[in-house]
Amino acid sequence: MPRIETNDHASLYYRSWGIGKPVVFVSGYAWSGAMWEYQMISLSEQGVRCIAYDRRGHGRSDDPGDGYDFNTLADDLAQLLTQLDLREVTLVGQSMGCCEIARYLSRHGASRVDRVALISPAVSCILQSEENPSGVPKFVLDQHLSSLQQDRPLYLNGVAIKYSGLGSTWPWPSLLSPEMAQWGVQQTLETSLKALIETLRSHWGTDFRPDLHAFTMPTLVIHGDSDQNAPLESFGRPAAQAIVQSQLKVYEGAAHGLFLTHKDRLNDDLLTFVQNRGVSH
Repeated sequence: MPRIETNDHASLYYRSWGIGKPVVFVSGYAWSGAMWEYQMISLSEQGVRCIAYDRRGHGRSDDPGDGYDFNTLADDLAQLLTQLDLREVTLVGQSMGCCEIARYLSRHGASRVDRVALISPAVSCILQSEENPSGVPKFVLDQHLSSLQQDRPLYLNGVAIKYSGLGSTWPWPSLLSPEMAQWGVQQTLETSLKALIETLRSHWGTDFRPDLHAFTMPTLVIHGDSDQNAPLESFGRPAAQAIVQSQLKVYEGAAHGLFLTHKDRLNDDLLTFVQNRGVSH
């Protein structure tokens, strides 16, 4: 299987489809690189090389039990780009994956990166502190961690309902079938519990706002205005305002998982952006 080795000798699986200008996809919280299959199949058929990797502890990658701080996760991304010798890359992240991209750029620079797309970005400072009084109190994080440790399938099924923004009763509208939702839950259940716990702690406990200054390239921010997991006004819009060469594109009625619920529209916008043709408002 195609793999790269990290600085601490963990083996990470990646998938690479198509030929052409490289697009590297960085997954959201709890997901493996398989989350991007609808984007990868669409773009790879349009002359784009699509690469997605499984974060450590996710999918078919090693589960070393450590290395879930964002410096290490950013270094893992750097090793992928270096070992595959990727240049003129478009980085595409979703949710927590946007944080890895931000830390990669601030830690390793942008010499290999042409442009970035941030989808439903959760790039901010989440936990409440003296420096961040408007953040979320720590007891909320503790509740999430406790729920994960007590009944992971129940917790992840609950997240899936909120992720869609479509309510809690079946059948859901045609935007997302029950089968598609369960496919997503199954992917997250294949992620190591250790990885779920530690990445959640790291994500909530890290301030990514200083990293946004490292975005010196054209950046597309796509966010749904019905996102309950990372609300537009708290995450997407502030991120776009902090990035000089950014464009914010708001999907009306879209929740956090718009890479599934709005996949056709997203695929069109990504292809247009990768091909440097601009994106319609």
